[in-house]
Amino acid sequence: MPRRPSIAICLLLLLTALALSACSRTADAAGAQAGTGRAIQNKGSDTLVNLALAWAEQYRVEHPDISIAVTGGGSGTGIAALINGTVDIANASRVMKDDEIAEAQANGIDPQEYVVAIDALAVIVNKDNPVSELTIDQLADIFTGRVRNWKEVGGLDEPIILVSRESNSGTHVYFLEEVVRKGDKENKDVFARQTLLMPSSVGITSEVKRNPHAIGYDGLGYVDTNTEKLIAVAKDAGSPFVLPSVATGADGTYPIARDLYVYTDKSPSQAITDYLTWITGPEGQAIVAKLGFVPIAKE
Repeated sequence: MPRRPSIAICLLLLLTALALSACSRTADAAGAQAGTGRAIQNKGSDTLVNLALAWAEQYRVEHPDISIAVTGGGSGTGIAALINGTVDIANASRVMKDDEIAEAQANGIDPQEYVVAIDALAVIVNKDNPVSELTIDQLADIFTGRVRNWKEVGGLDEPIILVSRESNSGTHVYFLEEVVRKGDKENKDVFARQTLLMPSSVGITSEVKRNPHAIGYDGLGYVDTNTEKLIAVAKDAGSPFVLPSVATGADGTYPIARDLYVYTDKSPSQAITDYLTWITGPEGQAIVAKLGFVPIAKE
């Protein structure tokens, strides 16, 4: 009859297996710290998310050893994650606020800003809406609720339905500051109480397509002109009405154009530095133009 292994031998084998497992975990951790086996974490602006995904997919084709994980959630979400040290790159359609920078620095993170694209922020209405032109003053009156009926701005005798991104969105913040408040830092106007707040660009476009009396705003790269109507916007009553496009966003004639940003810690890894160089270079900026955004000016 074969002898069973002694308890001492079983314990020895168990301890050996545990030791090998610990060594393996240590090697995995070391590999991750060295930049292998760990994705670059990229989070934030929903305006930028499709562009960020396109960048990540193409970069992975050219650099198969680099993995980039991209998620949306809004500019505020991405910036909060950078402040907390849980992402490498935060996408934002607005500038970081002074208190956000201070909070990041208190956590040992010194935010570095990069302009990666320009967005012509489009004002959109339903295809059946006869209104085609609005000034910034008219838009401010509409979104604050001072103007509530389309007939007041040359449309039908119908109530205006307001659609906006929710307050965590950088697009919401930009539209509030530059359109609702007309760029006046002393202006305290806010969106009308009846404004429908949407969690994504898809929510805005869906409501505008569905409701013939709705008006909203969205990044030009998200607008489908087959199902939504672009409004030509004038800076004031004496200025020309201009439709949003890559060309008018680039030459500054469209009055609601803004920079799009990414933020990192001031001393990112070489892998992140290389990726940002690629994004702002010819290949990355070609993707910017392809998706309907405006490439940044070449130095």
